[in-house]
Amino acid sequence: MKAKRSVNRSSILWAALAVFYLMAGSAGAADRVAVKSSIANMRSGPGTNYEVLWQVEKYHPFLVKEKKGKWVKIQDFEGDMAWIHSSLLADMEGVITSKSKCNVRAQPTTDSRILFTVERGVPFKVIKRQGNWIRIEHADGEKGWIYKTLVW
Repeated sequence: MKAKRSVNRSSILWAALAVFYLMAGSAGAADRVAVKSSIANMRSGPGTNYEVLWQVEKYHPFLVKEKKGKWVKIQDFEGDMAWIHSSLLADMEGVITSKSKCNVRAQPTTDSRILFTVERGVPFKVIKRQGNWIRIEHADGEKGWIYKTLVW
């Protein structure tokens, strides 16, 4: 007859908590990346033999969901997923306008002059942050300040 093994319940609880925090940390801490090439193809799978679903421009931001060799599965601000080659991505902070008619201003204040207005879905590189304002740069070189609730 085999002897019953005594199980320490507190050890099981601590192990379960450790697994939970590791999983929650990795799921909640997705890497953010941005496109560094002027145009990038978003594909249905990890390879050039897969269909091009759409294209994006420079500074388009994404969340990294998975990696397979040199390919990265990403998610965009609308929740869409696709694959992109890692050579087209940079570890830089990018944002994209999530509202229509976003004012980009000369200074980080609503009293400041409007430099230009952009529609939803325009990507920018983040230059710096100041309170609730973000200094941004478009791929064409235009710069300005945008309020943080207008971007993802």
